[in-house]
Amino acid sequence: MSGGVDSSVAAALLQARGHDVVGVTLQQWPRDDTAEAARHGGCCSLSAVEDARRVASLLDIPYYCWNLEKEFGERVIEPFHRAYLEGRTPNPCVRCNAFVRFDLMLARVLALGFDRLATGHYARVLNGGELHAAIDPAKDQSYMLYHLDRERLARIVFPLGGMTKAEVREHAREFELPVADKAESQEICFVPRGETAKYLATRLPVAIGAVVDASGRELGTHRGTALYTVGQRTGFGSLSEPGPWYVLRVDAPGNRVVVGRRDELAVRRLVLEDVTFIDRREPEPLRCEARLRYHSPAIPATYEDGRLTLDEPFLGAAPGQAAVLYSGTRVLGGGTIAAAA
Repeated sequence: MSGGVDSSVAAALLQARGHDVVGVTLQQWPRDDTAEAARHGGCCSLSAVEDARRVASLLDIPYYCWNLEKEFGERVIEPFHRAYLEGRTPNPCVRCNAFVRFDLMLARVLALGFDRLATGHYARVLNGGELHAAIDPAKDQSYMLYHLDRERLARIVFPLGGMTKAEVREHAREFELPVADKAESQEICFVPRGETAKYLATRLPVAIGAVVDASGRELGTHRGTALYTVGQRTGFGSLSEPGPWYVLRVDAPGNRVVVGRRDELAVRRLVLEDVTFIDRREPEPLRCEARLRYHSPAIPATYEDGRLTLDEPFLGAAPGQAAVLYSGTRVLGGGTIAAAA
């Protein structure tokens, strides 16, 4: 229970269906960030814990707050920082789901003797262990869950996967939940909304360096490679030639940001790393549809031996982002974008 409307409705629906429900919130915030967390009200912040506790009290279910601060720091926050230092653009929500919520938390849930772990994610488990996209494409979170396998999916429940957000809020009002009209939480829970550059600048070493074009010609200076991502159009300051310019590559070791015109962002072939499949292994070459950013349209593609070939070009495939492979609504698996091939 994150304190939001989604997990609160999930708990209420399961209780209404006759299940014995226990509410759990993960306390993941580093202690020196607690005040900041409370200020912007992300999931698992102090205000979110209080909202979750209120809902649990209203439903008259047991409620616990588990401290996974150390593990969250090691498995999510530290890799987030390292990725930016390496010139990559990480997705911490993917790592949180893969290595905290549906790894550490699920293991503890099962060790304590519970049958299932339920969350407010918008996704569906069908046909005895297949992961499918949610009914509501605007809220679908299956992209974040591609690390799951059939064994874990058999122990996971997503009560909201067949609903729209409007339907979830209506259920919240029917249950008279105090979070029925609560605003959406942001995507990166430990970074204030719209302040990623500020967050990184206060935590990572940044140094002024050169902005160059693809041929190496210097056009101006940047404020630190950790503050840029592939596809970015702003934040360069004054360059020697008129724009628009887009980030093509972040060369962290060389402290350079490589820029170009929009059409230079187009890629058709990608190298993937850390590839996993829900069914352990899929036949290759594998025809599929690939999503290369959260909520980006799926592109027909072929995957084989760590390489993804797109049927049409994609603009701004950023190393560090997830490439998730689908067959219709079914998630096959995915991996991390390492580079353009």
